Amino acid sequence: MNKHQVTGRVEEAKGAIKEAAGKLVGNEKLQAEGAIEKNAGKVEAKAGDIANKVKKAAG
Repeated sequence: MNKHQVTGRVEEAKGAIKEAAGKLVGNEKLQAEGAIEKNAGKVEAKAGDIANKVKKAAG
């Protein structure tokens, strides 16, 4: 795993927790922030996955 994969998955988990907390307490702003963080984490993790595949294919 590379840095982007780890960071992305951590951010994805934090976002999911924040989104769930927002739903639980009825805070739409917190829920939206969590969803944004979760999706940003997914993007970063996917970028890390692609970089890892490219590195393996090249090396």
